[in-house]
Formats: sequence, C-alpha cells, structure tokens
Amino acid sequence: MASVVYPGTFDPPTNGHVDIIERAAKLFDHVTVAVAASSKKQPMFTLEQRVEMAAFSVAHIKNVKVLGFNKLLTFFLEEIDETVVLRGLRAVSDFEYEFQLANMNRAIKHDFETVFLTPADDLTYISSTLVREIATLGGDVSKFVPPPALAAIKQKIER
Repeated sequence: MASVVYPGTFDPPTNGHVDIIERAAKLFDHVTVAVAASSKKQPMFTLEQRVEMAAFSVAHIKNVKVLGFNKLLTFFLEEIDETVVLRGLRAVSDFEYEFQLANMNRAIKHDFETVFLTPADDLTYISSTLVREIATLGGDVSKFVPPPALAAIKQKIER
C-alpha cells in the first residue's frame, strides 16, 4: 500500500493545499496531512484549530487523515511508520528551499523520500502568508480558502 505524508503549517489551509491533497489522494492509497505546530512561525491559529480546519477542508476525500505534530518531521514519520513526504511547489522560488529540505531530511533519515506536486495553474499564487495578510487588512479571501478556513478566519478577525 503506497502512502504519503503531506506536512505543513496550514495556517490557514488554502485551496492550493486542498488541490494538492485531492491529487495526491488519487496517486496514493493513503494520504496523511501532517499539521506542524511551527511555534517559530507564530501562527495565526493554534495547532488544534489548524488540524480542525484541515480535517473539515478534506473531509470529502475518503483516503485522507489529518494529524498534528510537534517534533522533528523525521521523528514524526518514524512514529507513524511512514517514509515518503509530499511537498507542493508553487513556483521556482519554492524549489531551492524544498530541495534543501528534502536533502537535509534524507541526510537525517536515509530511507526518507520526498515527492513534489504542483498545484493547478489558477492556484499557484495562493499562499497562507498572503491569505493571512489580506484577511487581517480586511480583504476578501473567500476565493483562496476552503469554507471551513474562511469561517475560522472571519471568526478570528472579528475578535
């Protein structure tokens, strides 16, 4: 059974993330969306909120589960007995960082492999960072995020 882990901060999950997950679910028997605590990034949402948003956003995909984690990715992979990671590449600018990350992870854990997918053309410009910035400045992000994320963003901004 081929399986893959798609790690990220998902702060918030975007339509680009969902696109990658939907396509990965067609390529792999099982997809685990691994939501990283990422306290260094000072996320807008708690880990629990991001796990919940991601889970609701991909609930329509049968072979996907969502888990949160707060440790080195290679340790998390060992814990859940997985060795293949999926990363999304939006633009050439993502490639250098993702390439370095994939090689570093493989240096830590030799059987660790990374596969890359690109989002649909009309989603390549979407990033969680831009969504957060637009939302906090009062802009409409409804076309960039799935409904569960939009509801959470609106609730967060109104506070």
